[in-house]
Amino acid sequence: MRLIFMGTPEFAVPALDALVAAGHEVAAVYCQPPRPAGRGKALQPSPVQRRAEALGLDVRTPVTLRDAGEQARFAAVGADAAVVAAYGLILPGPILAAPRLGCFNIHASLLPRWRGAAPIQRAILAGDAVTGVTIMDMEAGLDTGPMRATVEIGIDRKTAGELTAELADKGAALMVTVLGDLAAYPPQLQPEEGVTYASKVDKAEARLDFAAGAEAAERQVRAFNPAPGAFFELGGERIRVLSAEVVHDLDANPAAEPGGKTGGPGFGRDDAGLVLDDRLLIGCGTDALRPTTVQRAGRGAMSADALLRGFPIPPGTRLS
Repeated sequence: MRLIFMGTPEFAVPALDALVAAGHEVAAVYCQPPRPAGRGKALQPSPVQRRAEALGLDVRTPVTLRDAGEQARFAAVGADAAVVAAYGLILPGPILAAPRLGCFNIHASLLPRWRGAAPIQRAILAGDAVTGVTIMDMEAGLDTGPMRATVEIGIDRKTAGELTAELADKGAALMVTVLGDLAAYPPQLQPEEGVTYASKVDKAEARLDFAAGAEAAERQVRAFNPAPGAFFELGGERIRVLSAEVVHDLDANPAAEPGGKTGGPGFGRDDAGLVLDDRLLIGCGTDALRPTTVQRAGRGAMSADALLRGFPIPPGTRLS
């Protein structure tokens, strides 16, 4: 097919590669404009733009697709279809209608669950056991279009970064399969039950909420790894937690100092945010959280033991 590809972050790169490898003609690649990044705030092209340019493809980075001139330029490509993967801009009606066969989206959830901007993070935060990828026909609503195919994977204890990479590969392969025989994957309306919305991640959500329980805090750690990074504050400094484990009782943690008896075995609500031992075991009301990999501002990732050697956090410290 003659295709237009629309995507911006790393999640979309495997799909672009797969479409090219499958022999499709990618006539134009749309991605969001370069953004300031790094200490110097120099403009940096997106991962999709870098990859498309390396492949010698025509790259377009409009600020909006609502301009009539931009819509005419899009239509002039004469594409059979557009493939969209985390593009980041709303497609207005004239754009959706331009390709002969329509626009197809690679969405990182099992629709209708987690429509919206951050389906991977929301699935982890909610404690979902499984997630997946849906190939869908695009329409004006937010991820409401008919579904062509899905693939399911287990979340287990994966981080958002790990899950993103896995879903990107699965989605790329599934998109190629669907485009290879559209008649074999007829569109099916999404069920009306089970709709949930994955709102965009607010950086304030990454502050660890120890009072919500250790399991919820551990999900925060995985959902916000690699970005924006779950954290707690101590002495005005923000400490990111990159990995952590849940401790359900004190049997294997004899150095811990339990508080009240209203939470899980050996833990209480008064312990929320309280450092319970000399290895950074943190009370969470119900059970406790032990960070295993952490990062101070401006420094590389390190083990919690390495952090404590240069940055003591004694038992009894209350973390915010």
